[in-house]
Amino acid sequence: MERKHGVKMIAPIIITVIFVLYYVGFFMLCAWMPMPVIPKLLLGLVPLLLAGVCIFVLIERIQEIRSGEEDDLSEY
Repeated sequence: MERKHGVKMIAPIIITVIFVLYYVGFFMLCAWMPMPVIPKLLLGLVPLLLAGVCIFVLIERIQEIRSGEEDDLSEY
């Protein structure tokens, strides 16, 4: 049964890694751009916050898969 859970976790992990790398790359690009500090912080913090949200959602999804609640739509 654990093997089945592992297979279901592959896609969310890959998607999260792609998004986090994109957001961190965007943050790095904003950090190196020559602009005033305030816009740099605003443009840089948003991607980092989104990366944090992606990681939080991944953790929630992994917990759902492990607890057997994969099909949330069947409850409604």
